[in-house]
Amino acid sequence: MTLINEIKSVDWQPKLNEIGSIVEGIEDIDQCIRIILMTPKGSDPHRPDFGSDIFLYLDYPINEAIPNIIREAIDAVNLWEQRIEITNIQSRIDDSQITLSIEWNIKDTNIGSNTEVSLNVAS
Repeated sequence: MTLINEIKSVDWQPKLNEIGSIVEGIEDIDQCIRIILMTPKGSDPHRPDFGSDIFLYLDYPINEAIPNIIREAIDAVNLWEQRIEITNIQSRIDDSQITLSIEWNIKDTNIGSNTEVSLNVAS
């Protein structure tokens, strides 16, 4: 756990669900991607365009939902997380859950990571 007086990066934020902890570097980017994709557009009154529309497609037939969810994820991450480049997105379907596996690199580097985001489909 990194404490506030141990921050070494310009880019950092409080860690979700862990009071007193922060994330920076790759963990910060990973958390930002999760926040972007899990925030429905229009739900932040101060930034109504922030987030993604991936939730609009959860009730579509799977062959229509997956390409639209991937397109929405790419568009939202490209707009709101400009420190990275997406290199690949894969989807996995398990019962009533769609998991996106997003591979990315920090721009102009070979430093990257993989972020997984799970979406629950109403049954």
